[in-house]
Order: sequence, then C-alpha cells, then structure tokens
Amino acid sequence: MDLAELTSKVQGALAGGGGFTDTVKFDFGSVGKLFIDGPAGKATNEDKDAKATITVAFEDFLKLAQGALDPTMAFMQGKLKVAGDMGVAMKLQSLFSKLK
Repeated sequence: MDLAELTSKVQGALAGGGGFTDTVKFDFGSVGKLFIDGPAGKATNEDKDAKATITVAFEDFLKLAQGALDPTMAFMQGKLKVAGDMGVAMKLQSLFSKLK
C-alpha cells in the first residue's frame, strides 16, 4: 500500500462515521503526510496544523494500522512520536480498527 491508497482508505473509514472528531497529522518523513480532519470527515496529504502531529515511519504506520504493531510499544521504543495533544492520539484507536 502506498500513501495515496492509505489516504483513500482512511477517507473511507471517516465517511463511515468513524467518530473521530479531532485533527491529526501523520508525518511519514520523505514519504509524505496524512492529514485527518475529523470534523470535516476528510483525509488529505496536506501539511496543515493539527491538534496532534504523529511522526512515524510509513512502514511502522502500516503495521500499526494492521494491528501488527502495538501503539504503546511503538511509542515506548521511539518508533512513534507525538507532538501536541496526546489525548487526540489516544482517540485514533477506533479509526485504526476500521483500517484492518
């Protein structure tokens, strides 16, 4: 899966009433960005300000989304870094469950 496919899949999860009501940006480094705008129900690759920014390698994000990597372990191991509102990052679990 590439970034465009992931963005489309997240958009589909949001359209299905994901219940995610915040903004979060995933920074995948050279691969790009994924901006999730819960209130608008949109997922884009824009580099906008969000309540939380999560920096993670794209491969690790895919493992997180598939349930192959535990978010807490990834955070503890330094594979995932959160800047901004940690509470927003914690709310992503319901959205992630729709990506499996």
